[in-house]
Amino acid sequence: MSENIDVASGWIPEATTPRASRWHRPQLPIDDPFYRPPADFERLPAGTLLRSREVEIALLGLVPQQVSAWQLLYCTADLNGTPEASVTTVLLPADADGVHSRPLLAYQCAIDAISSRSFPSYALQRGATSLGNVAPFELLIIANAVSRGWAVTIADHEGLGGYFGAPREPGYRVLDGIRAATDFAPLGLTRATPVGVWGYSGGGMASSWVAEMAPEYAPELNIVGAVLGAPVGDPGQTYIRLNDTFFAGLPALVVAGLRHLYPGLRRVIDSHVNDEGRARLDEIESMSTAWAIARFAGDDFDNYTDIPLADVLASPAVLELFDDIRLGSRRPDCPLLVVQPVHDQIIAVEDVDAQVDRYNDFGANVTYIRDRVSEHLSLMILATPTVLEWLGERFDGAPEPTGSTRTVWSSALSPTSLRGFLGMGRAALLTLVGGKL
Repeated sequence: MSENIDVASGWIPEATTPRASRWHRPQLPIDDPFYRPPADFERLPAGTLLRSREVEIALLGLVPQQVSAWQLLYCTADLNGTPEASVTTVLLPADADGVHSRPLLAYQCAIDAISSRSFPSYALQRGATSLGNVAPFELLIIANAVSRGWAVTIADHEGLGGYFGAPREPGYRVLDGIRAATDFAPLGLTRATPVGVWGYSGGGMASSWVAEMAPEYAPELNIVGAVLGAPVGDPGQTYIRLNDTFFAGLPALVVAGLRHLYPGLRRVIDSHVNDEGRARLDEIESMSTAWAIARFAGDDFDNYTDIPLADVLASPAVLELFDDIRLGSRRPDCPLLVVQPVHDQIIAVEDVDAQVDRYNDFGANVTYIRDRVSEHLSLMILATPTVLEWLGERFDGAPEPTGSTRTVWSSALSPTSLRGFLGMGRAALLTLVGGKL
C-alpha cells in the first residue's frame, strides 16, 4: 500500500485492505504491522485516518457475527500530548448501506489489563484467544446498539502500551477515533453526526475522560450524551481500598502500567519496593483481568515495601499521581447519565458520589442513578435498557433531561427496563448463534 500526499489535506490515507478470503488467526497488536504508523505521521492533525482494513468479528473469538466491521489506524496523542497512533474497531449493521444517516456510539470496553491480548481490536476478532478478559463478553452489550441501527466505534483507549488507569489519554484516543470514524467513507458519517459515549467500570472511567476532555480537545464533535457506568471516581482511593482484598490484582495492574508513565512513581518503586514486589508488577503485565484477580487475590503490597505502605502512599510523588488520575476535574458539556451500585464490591459509591458532586459544582447536567440491589457486575446488565433508552432520546434530539440524583431499589424494575430486556434477550440470542441483528 502506498502513502500519497494530497495538496489540500496533506495526506491521503492508505486504501482499505479487504478482509482475507480465508479466515486466519489474528496477530497480537504488539506484533501486527497494521498498528505501526507510517513515517512522519506526527506532523498530521489528530484524528487523521492513516489506514483501514476489514475484519471479522466473533463472540469469544468463536461465533462469527453478521456485522460489517473495519479497523482504523489514526493519529492521536498520549497524556502528555506526544503524537502516537491508535486503533479503533468500527461496526455497522450487516445490511447498512452507508448512505442513510445514523448516530455513532463510542463504546469503551473495560480493558482493565496491560497485555495487548486484552485490547478490543484483538479480543473481538474471530480467532482471538482472550480468555479471562472482559471485552469479548461486552459484545453482548454492543450488539444492542448495532441492532438499533447505530454505528459503533470501539477504541483501544489504553493505547498500545496498555496503561490502565492513565488520565486524559483515553479521552484523546476515543475522541480521535470518533474523528477518524466520521471521515471513514463506508460508515456514511459526518462531523455533524450525533455521538453518544458509553462505558462501564474501566470503560466508565475511560468514558469519563472522553466527556471531560471533549470540550477543549474536540469541540467540533457533536457529542449529545455520555453514560458513565460505575466510573471509579477516585482511582487512588480505589487502590487503597482494594489492596489486601480479593480484588487486589486490579490496583496492581494500575500501578504496573502507570510506573511507565510517571517517573516519580517509578523512583518510589525502585527505592521502596523489594525484588519480589517488582517481579509481581512485571508478571502482571502479561495477565488477563481475571487471571490477575485470581493470581493476586488477598495480596497486600505492604509485604513488598521496606517502609509501611501508608508512608509510601503519602510520598509527594504518589499524592501527585493520585491527584492527576482523579476524575471530575473538568466540566463536561454534554448531558451525563451516571449509574452506580450502592453496594459495589469494587468501586465505592462514595467515590462516584464525589465525582458527580464535582461535576455538579462545575454546573454540568448530570442524571445520577444509585442502585440499591445490584452489585458491580450485575448492574452492567440490569442498567442496559435504561442506558439504551436514554441514549436513544439523546440521538433523537429530545430535550435534555434536568439533572438529578436518585436512589432506586433496582434499575431493572421500571416499565422501560422490562420492555428493554426483551430486546436485550433477542440481541443476545442472535449474538450467541451468529444471527443477523
